[in-house]
Amino acid sequence: MPLHYEVHGPADGEAVLLSSGLGGSAAFWQPQLGALVEAGHRVIAYDQRGTGRSPAALDAGYAIADMARDVVQILDATATPRCHLVGHALGGLVGLQLALDEPARVASLVLVNAWSKPNAHSARCFDARLALLDACGPRAYVEAQPIFLYPAAWCAEHAQRVADEVDHAFAHFPGEANMRARIGALRAFDVDARLGAITAPTLVAAAMDDALVPWTCSQRLADGLKDVTLHFLPHGGHAHSVTEAAAFNRSLLDFLARVSAPGVPA
Repeated sequence: MPLHYEVHGPADGEAVLLSSGLGGSAAFWQPQLGALVEAGHRVIAYDQRGTGRSPAALDAGYAIADMARDVVQILDATATPRCHLVGHALGGLVGLQLALDEPARVASLVLVNAWSKPNAHSARCFDARLALLDACGPRAYVEAQPIFLYPAAWCAEHAQRVADEVDHAFAHFPGEANMRARIGALRAFDVDARLGAITAPTLVAAAMDDALVPWTCSQRLADGLKDVTLHFLPHGGHAHSVTEAAAFNRSLLDFLARVSAPGVPA
């Protein structure tokens, strides 16, 4: 089944493909969309397979490599030879996989609170989330989601927004089987030994107070990649592209301006 995607901005702009985290929704990137279009980029955002407007039943063996092939499908459907891929968490893993499998399609990578191999802390967080899903069902699962995404003070200050997001997530929950398959895919991902094979220039962005993915995972990425820019924010949580959008957007646009080659379409 075709995936849902959206294309924004000028047709002749360098292509930036936005790949979301576990939620899988194109809407996650709303805080970046206007800034990217204003900077002249052609922006592609999509709902990942088995989420939102890309309904599908995922099997238990669904992997990050399958998600990378989905991106190739979208690039082909939009006549995009290559793109700057911006990925949050799971979306960053998709970017790493694509850079290994189809390096000619990746002009650059932006990895937001991503990782190259499993770690014990994130595994414990996912164990707890799955236990909630098993014992209490989807509503409890999505009620806990902001705890992992956002800093506590931000959640308190934006209580109605958080409540609305929880309601939306529950109304559009992709199903327990799909959620388990997606979590299984990210938990199995490990390209740590292959980071040196990735040649695309990469921005590694992280918030040091991320409660789900330790900032040291981003440091590990930076240490293993060949052509890397590292940008840490002290605060912002796992979704710091939302909570600290202005600071994140500055680093994103500065990086894209630096790695874009004038006259060479991406």
